[in-house]
Amino acid sequence: MRRLIRGTRLVVASHNVGKVREIRDLVAPHGLDVVSAGDLGLPEPEETGATFAANATLKALAAARGSLLPALADDSGLEVDELGGAPGIHSARWAGPSKDFRMAMQRVADELRARSGWVSPGPRANFVCVLCLAWPDGETRLFEGRVYGRLAWPPRGTKGFGYDPIFVADGETLTFGEMEPDRKHALSHRARAFELFARSCLGEGG
Repeated sequence: MRRLIRGTRLVVASHNVGKVREIRDLVAPHGLDVVSAGDLGLPEPEETGATFAANATLKALAAARGSLLPALADDSGLEVDELGGAPGIHSARWAGPSKDFRMAMQRVADELRARSGWVSPGPRANFVCVLCLAWPDGETRLFEGRVYGRLAWPPRGTKGFGYDPIFVADGETLTFGEMEPDRKHALSHRARAFELFARSCLGEGG
């Protein structure tokens, strides 16, 4: 299995500045030369997959083939139990074309309120992240991470992105939006997927 060694140029297949920054921080200790799909002027493929894995794969393959470099894509979202797993793979779409996650969080709150779903200590939810590493020749590897918790309202904190200000992980009192990045990286869904990716694909080896 091919691995990414120090100095390898890796494309992060995302135009989401917050997501790129988080993945860049996770990759930094491994000495990779990280560049985003946005930096390279690569278009964003339409996310037509029915699962997180399918969407991560199509994004990673598009970036790998467009750049002729290995590419790492992330598809992630918030799943709320009371909403039947929504917004799920549509998490970004709930934020609209302008990617206004204040609007998306308000929609979550409104839909829960309509179902009388705001029960103490907060509706159950989880974040899921699927990472896909793709190579220009079409080889792919998938890694999934999840973190479980509950929702809080109103939103708290400005340190994260997306739905972070309304999510409190099990055993924690701060939302992801209130946490310092190092703390969030230690327990987030993306960090858990990245740990599997790092163990399998980073460092010296054949």
